[in-house]
Amino acid sequence: MLDSTTLTRVQLRRLLRQKRRALNAHAQRQAARGLYRQLAQHPLFRRAQHIALYLPNDGEIDPRPLLRAAQQRGKATYLPVLSPWPRTKMVFQRVRPGDALIANRFHILEPRRNPAQQRTLRALDLVLLPLVGFDRHGARLGMGGGFYDRSLAYRSMRKNWHKPTLLGLAHECQQVDRLAQASWDVPLMATVTDKAWY
Repeated sequence: MLDSTTLTRVQLRRLLRQKRRALNAHAQRQAARGLYRQLAQHPLFRRAQHIALYLPNDGEIDPRPLLRAAQQRGKATYLPVLSPWPRTKMVFQRVRPGDALIANRFHILEPRRNPAQQRTLRALDLVLLPLVGFDRHGARLGMGGGFYDRSLAYRSMRKNWHKPTLLGLAHECQQVDRLAQASWDVPLMATVTDKAWY
């Protein structure tokens, strides 16, 4: 496990992104299968009817087997869609098998924008978030754009928001001993890797 105390967030982000990008295609497929095994039969996933996921980019662990499983079970699935304005906003839009996807400004695939298919985060049951780094205390280091933290900022206004449940998804190599948290960081219920829950 990486000792994060001697690194800045920028240095840590760079190092952890290199680690996950260094995983070859076989290791990525194995990790995706392991992640599926960790989550597909878990009560949080089984009970959720409205689930937000993401499409992998930059070496992120791949949740697409979970996306397919959710759709096959009749669950409503959502992907993040970046707003054209303000450029720092993100919404979640329903996606079905066969829906056309387009590359956004970061070259990440997302559904073609359709406000009628969007749902507020508060109305989702489960959000599976990508991350760059995590620790055992629910802390998450993202890519640095703040899209998820801004979208989830409403949770800091009340202590007892129950929805959605937030789970980070990561490779084991992305774990660090302890992450310093900024005031705007939204804690996760847990982080799930292909090997374990933290």
